[in-house]
Order: sequence, then C-alpha cells, then structure tokens
Amino acid sequence: MLVVDDYPDCREMYATYLAMVGFKVLKARDGAEALQLARDFVPDVILMDLSLPDIDGWEATRRLKQDAATRDIPVIALTAQYLPMTGAPGGDAFHSIVTKPCPPDDIAARVAGLVLSRREKVLRDPGPPSATL
Repeated sequence: MLVVDDYPDCREMYATYLAMVGFKVLKARDGAEALQLARDFVPDVILMDLSLPDIDGWEATRRLKQDAATRDIPVIALTAQYLPMTGAPGGDAFHSIVTKPCPPDDIAARVAGLVLSRREKVLRDPGPPSATL
C-alpha cells in the first residue's frame, strides 16, 4: 500500500489508519517519490492525491500505467474536488476516485477490496512474484 499526499496531516492520517488495520504502508509526499517507491516495491494499491507539487497525481498515474512493472497496480485517486469516474480526462486510469474528506475506514474498505481482488487474480493467473505492500 502506498499513500501519496503532499499534505502531511492527510498523508499521516490515512497511512496511520491503514497500518493500524493491518496494511504495510509506504508514504510519498509527491509524484516523483511515488513513482520511485512504486517501481521499487510494487505495492498492491496506491492512494494518490491528485494535487501534488511538480509531478501531479494525474501525471504520476499516467507514468505508472505506461510502465510494465507498475501498470497493473490499482490506483485510487484522492481529491478535494468532485470528479466523475467517467468523462474526466485521464479518469479511466483510476480504479476509483475518492473525494476528501473521506473517513479512513471507507478508504481501508476500498483498499481491502482491491487487495483481495488482486490476490485472487494472482491465484488464478500466477505471474512473477511481487512484494506485498
């Protein structure tokens, strides 16, 4: 699990809650750091803030989806602005979009569902092993 947010309080709140309920959590404060951590650790899910300095969440996700090592990682967009799942430019790159503020238990439920779905897929179609974060 990778939590990406440039706002320290938000990043820490989600990361702490997700760790408390049992996820191994990595944290990134910008898109460049998120890209590096995703390539190095291949997390099961990425919670990606869209408004990041330098490389924003849109661009970071676009790059993740173009990289063979990271393209299959589900990305949950996290934003303070409402965005519809359909019709938003680049919106199809995200598994879902969450509008802030969002209770941490709602995020944990979404992440858990994605992790289970991803693990079931691996069991049906095993590929090269990956680290579970």
